[in-house]
Amino acid sequence: MTTLVARALDRPGGRGVLLFERNLMSYRRMWPIIVSGFFEPLFYLLSLGFGLGGYVGEVVIDGVPIDYATFVAPGLLAASAMNGAFYDATNVFWKLKYQKLYDAILSTPLGPKDVATGEAVWALFRGLLYAIGFFTVIVALGLVESWWALLALPATVFVGFAFAGMGVAAVTFMRSWQDFDILNLAILPMFLFSAVFFPLSTYPDWLQLVVQATPLYNGVDLLRSLTTGTVDSTQLVNVAYLTVLGLLGTLIASRRVEKLLLT
Repeated sequence: MTTLVARALDRPGGRGVLLFERNLMSYRRMWPIIVSGFFEPLFYLLSLGFGLGGYVGEVVIDGVPIDYATFVAPGLLAASAMNGAFYDATNVFWKLKYQKLYDAILSTPLGPKDVATGEAVWALFRGLLYAIGFFTVIVALGLVESWWALLALPATVFVGFAFAGMGVAAVTFMRSWQDFDILNLAILPMFLFSAVFFPLSTYPDWLQLVVQATPLYNGVDLLRSLTTGTVDSTQLVNVAYLTVLGLLGTLIASRRVEKLLLT
């Protein structure tokens, strides 16, 4: 067993688990910070899903009418995983630019790939925590309509992985804290237009193509299909898209960390 653990740690990025452990120990006394992020999608669900939903009525998905709250819930579940993963990934900027945490870490056996992997996995974990809390709420409210929903929570891992990888990669290009405005300029429109609140068919044809190319839409489409039971081969495309995006982001992040700290 010891040999297997040693081999796993020796693989590229394998020691990232040690950085994950460091983050876990660091946040053990700051759990209210993590819990607070759960409430934003919950407020959207209560105000729009049930409030606005009283005026909207039903939404038709693949010819099947469903309540508006049931339509919105999986979209907000995807947004929960996105928010937890992406906004935690942005903490890498402060560790990199101001705390100089990675200068110390790279003096240990950990390398740039371990840093990128560890931070991406930690961000994914935080996104999963948000998703677990929100998923528990929508199940309790009866906003799932299929046994396929049992796979919805594991599916949020792919959403979190995509935004964790790309989030860590993105912050390595930031020059100062003002660049957070650029990140928000990307995240907010994605949240509003990725079919979280409206069916894709309501958009013009050209905008539908743009929306379908976004990672959040792929997460929303994946989770909505699972919670409503409208599953087909498209969900395999969603999973592949999110996985590739997460791997690409982690690869870019590791190279950027190496460039910034070792050259």
